[in-house]
Amino acid sequence: MKRIDSPANPRYKALRRLATSSQERRKTGLSMLDGTHLVAAYRQHAGLPEQLVVSRSGLEDPETREIVEDMRGGEIVVLGDALFGNLSSVATPTSIMAVVRTPIPQLIPQEMDACVMLEDLQDPGNLGSILRTCAAAGIQHVLLSAGSAHAWSPRVLRAGMGAHFALAIYEQASLETAAKAFRGRLIATRQDASQSVFAADLKGSLAFLFGNEGAGLSPGLLGSADAVVSIPMPGRAESLNVAAAASVCLFERVRQLSAVRGRGQSGPGGS
Repeated sequence: MKRIDSPANPRYKALRRLATSSQERRKTGLSMLDGTHLVAAYRQHAGLPEQLVVSRSGLEDPETREIVEDMRGGEIVVLGDALFGNLSSVATPTSIMAVVRTPIPQLIPQEMDACVMLEDLQDPGNLGSILRTCAAAGIQHVLLSAGSAHAWSPRVLRAGMGAHFALAIYEQASLETAAKAFRGRLIATRQDASQSVFAADLKGSLAFLFGNEGAGLSPGLLGSADAVVSIPMPGRAESLNVAAAASVCLFERVRQLSAVRGRGQSGPGGS
């Protein structure tokens, strides 16, 4: 273990840049995971991190200690508690972080059973929540336009709760090009659409299109949709948060697919 107690240490300065600068993360191709849940999720799905960063007091925590012992010779840096607190992006610092190589998927596949395309989504919390919903709903592929928040920023990672490692995330994607190449149906959402999402057929190969929190989908991408749906809202709210809207749509697809499987399992005479 490498112990660091000075903020002037070059390795600490490099960690500080990585923790605070999205430009640095993009330039180096590295991301930082903050907290035992994210670090354990990465270890389970992706393997060993490039570097483990632990607070001195964190070494006394059983859960943190278990992760440290599982590094099997990997690089571990132990920071004084004050230094660790200055590095962490959360109000109440955890006891462990990891530096990982940001996963970069290959080209967007031509054949996708289902995917989600996000155009200019700005809020990291919304993006992380949608990624978590995609993973829970069985959607493997997520495409982000160039104007979207960086999927591997600390805030998005925290909101995603480990979902990143179950997904193929394509950043800087040309969504109009991807929409034209997609071989299934394109489903867009719009508040004033006449068709309810609950009346739409969401089975089969399809892509969900969700737009910017304020502006929605661009005319070009909206015009490429095979169907435009809305979510009925009998209450007084003007609209739904985009992350909530995505959850409704994705799990309506889950419900429809489950109903089909249920009918298939019941047999010709089933109810």
